[in-house]
Amino acid sequence: MDCNCFDPQWPADELLMKYQYISDFFIAVAYFSIPVELVYFVQKSAVFPYRWVLVQFGAFIVLCGATHLINLWTSTAHTKTVALVMTIAKVFTAVVSCATALMLVHIIPDLLSVKTRELFLKNKAAELDREMGLIRTQEETGRYVRMLTHEIRSTLDRHTILKTTLVELGKALALEECALWMPTRTGLELQLSYTLHHQNPVGFTVPIQLPVINQVFITNRAVKISPNSPIARLRPAGKYMPGEVVAVRVPLLHLSNFQINDWPELSTKRYALMVLMLPSDSARKWHVHELELVEVVADQVAVALSHAAILEESMRARDLLMEQNVALDLARREAETAVRARNDFLAVMNHEMRTPMHAIIALSSLLQESKLTPEQRLMLETILKSSNLLATIINDVLDLSRLDDGSLQLDVGTFNLHALFREVLNLIKPIASVKKLFVTLSLSSDLPEVAIGDEKRLMQILLNVVGNAVKFSKEGSVSISAVAAKSHSLIDPRAPEFFPVQSENHFYLRIQVKDTGSGINPLDIPKLFSKFAQNQALVTKNSGGTGLGLAICKRFVNLMEGHIWIESEGLGKGSTAIVVVKLGIPGRLNESKLPFMNMLPANHMQMTFQGLKVLVMDDNGFSRMVTKSLLVHLGCDVTTVGSGDECLRVLSPEHKAVFMDVSIPGISCYDVAVSIHEKFGICHERPLIVALTGSTDRMTKENCMRVGMDGVILKPVSVDKMRSVLSELLEHGAVLQS
Repeated sequence: MDCNCFDPQWPADELLMKYQYISDFFIAVAYFSIPVELVYFVQKSAVFPYRWVLVQFGAFIVLCGATHLINLWTSTAHTKTVALVMTIAKVFTAVVSCATALMLVHIIPDLLSVKTRELFLKNKAAELDREMGLIRTQEETGRYVRMLTHEIRSTLDRHTILKTTLVELGKALALEECALWMPTRTGLELQLSYTLHHQNPVGFTVPIQLPVINQVFITNRAVKISPNSPIARLRPAGKYMPGEVVAVRVPLLHLSNFQINDWPELSTKRYALMVLMLPSDSARKWHVHELELVEVVADQVAVALSHAAILEESMRARDLLMEQNVALDLARREAETAVRARNDFLAVMNHEMRTPMHAIIALSSLLQESKLTPEQRLMLETILKSSNLLATIINDVLDLSRLDDGSLQLDVGTFNLHALFREVLNLIKPIASVKKLFVTLSLSSDLPEVAIGDEKRLMQILLNVVGNAVKFSKEGSVSISAVAAKSHSLIDPRAPEFFPVQSENHFYLRIQVKDTGSGINPLDIPKLFSKFAQNQALVTKNSGGTGLGLAICKRFVNLMEGHIWIESEGLGKGSTAIVVVKLGIPGRLNESKLPFMNMLPANHMQMTFQGLKVLVMDDNGFSRMVTKSLLVHLGCDVTTVGSGDECLRVLSPEHKAVFMDVSIPGISCYDVAVSIHEKFGICHERPLIVALTGSTDRMTKENCMRVGMDGVILKPVSVDKMRSVLSELLEHGAVLQS
C-alpha cells in the first residue's frame, strides 16, 4: 500500500519553498526567544500579579514556534513520524491557544480595573496638588495677615491704625485705590474719611440706606460691587476700563468720643465700610485667598480699634482719676488745715475760757463758805450754777469736736458699776427733791458689780439722760433700772445696723430711764439726737441746755458698741429713754484686782490741811492768785512762782505738793517734772506733782503720767474739788480722779 505523505500533491515552486523554509526558521527562532525574555521579566519583576499567566502564554508561544520548526521538515518529502509529531504539536498548540484565549477574557477586566484605579489615583494626586497649593496660599496669606496685624497693632492710635491698614493692603494687593467710609454722628450717612492716594477729597458723604451699602452690611464677607456705585467712585473720570471693586464692613465695636470728621460718640452695632479697587485697564480678577485676606484684615482692624478705644477710655479715666486725686488731696490738705486750725482755736479758747472760769468758780465757792445773807447766797448759787453750766457747755463742744474728727478714744478701765449708779442717784436727788420728784433706782441681781469700760463717759451718759428726765418733769417720778440683757432681747428694728453679739468676755448693760414728764411728739424723736436740737414744745426759758447732750451721748454710746433710743406716746404722756452699752467682764487674772476709784467719805468734805506746804507754778498771775486762795482757804502754806527755773530754785523738801499749770507758753512743764524727779531722787522725799490744765485731751494726761506726775486736775477747780484732790494726795499718794 502506497503512502501519499512522501509524494507531493502538486509540484512546488522551489523558490517559494525556500522562502517559506527561511521564514519558518526565523519565526521559530522568534517564538523561542520570546519565552526567554518573559522568563527574564518574571525573574526581575517582584510585584507582577500574573506569573502563571505568563507561563501559560510562554508555553503557547513555544508550541507555536515548535509548529513552525516542524514545518521545516514538512516542506519536502517526510516520514509518517514527522507527520505524527506535527499533528501532536498542532493539537497541543490548539489546546494551549484556546486556554490562553479563555484566560485573557478573565484577565482583561482586572487589567482594565487596575487602569481605572490608576486614573483615580492620578486624579487624587492632582486634587492633592491643588489642596497643597491652597494650603501654601493660606500659609502665605496667614503669614501676611500676621505681618499686617503686627503693623496694625504696633500702635494704639486709631488714626494710625486705619492709615496703616490702607497702606499695607495697598502694598500687599497692589491696589489702585483703597478707602474707608465712616458713619457720621447722626448715623444716617457714610463719610469718606481715609483714602490711599487721596484722589478724592476727604469729607464726601453718601446716604447709608443705599442698596449697595445694605448689601455689604448684611454679611461679614467681602462683596464685589459695581465700579460705578457711589462708594466706588474713588478716581477722577477718564477713558479707562475700571478694575474690579470689593467692599467689606468693619465693625465699630467700641467708639466713645472718637471724634474725627464728626464721628459718633458711641457707635455700637454700627459699621464702617472699606472699599478696595484693583488697577484699571488690567485683566486681573479678585482671587478667593485675596478676599479672605481682606475679610481677616477687616476683623483685625475692628479688634485693634476696640483695643485703642479701651486704651483711650482708660487713659481718659486715668487722667480724670488723677485730677480727682489731686482735688481730693487738695481737699484733704485743706480739711486737715481746717481741723488743725479748729483744734488750735479750740485749744486756745479752751485754755483762755477755763482760766476765767477757774477764777469765777473758785472765788464763788470760797464766798459760798463765808457768811452771806439769803439774798447774797441765792445770787452766789446762781453764779455757780451758771458757771458750771458754761463749763459743761465747753466740755460738750470739745467732746463733740473730738468725736467729729475721730480723735476721741474711750478711757477703758475697771470700775464699780453699782457705785456709779448710786453716785448718779446722789447727784440727781437734790435737784429732784426741789421739784418734789420721786427718784428710784433698781439694779438687777445678775448685774455685775465690777465692769470694764469708760466710767467717765458712762456717767456722763447717765447724768445727761437722767438729768433730762428730771428737767422735763414737773411732778411725778423718775425710775432708773439696769439689767444685764441678753443679746437677742436687744435687737431693735429701728436700728438695723445694731447687731449685739454675746460672748464670755463682755455683757450688754441695758439702762432704762422712765419719767412722767411732758412727753415727746413721736415725730420729733429722731431729731433729738442731732446737734443743737431740742424739743421746742418743751423748752422753756428756765430749762437751759444747748441741744448737744443727746447728740454727744449717742456718739459715746456708738463708741461703746451700743444703742440709744427714746420712746414716748405723745405730749403729756411721759417718755422712756433706753441705753444699751457693751462692757467687759473682769477675768480671773489681774483684771479683777485692778483698783477702781472709791467715792470719798463725807468727812473728807470737812477736812482742813493746816500747815501743808504747797508750791503753785502758773505764769498767769490772776490764775495763780485764785489757786493760792483756794489752798489758803483750806489751811495750806502756799508759795507761788511764775516759771520753771524759779520753781526748781524755790522748791525744797518741805514742800509736800507742787501744783503746776502745764499750759504755760514757752515752758516745758514736763521737763520741770523730770527735773524735780532728778533733784530729789528718793521717791518718799519728792513732793507730789499735780498738773493743772484746761485741756481735755487724753494725750495731755498720758504725757503727765509719762513724766511721773501724780495727778491731773482739769480747770475750773472749786473749793470742794481742791479739798478732794488734797485728800486723795495725802491718803493715796496720787489723784485718782481728774
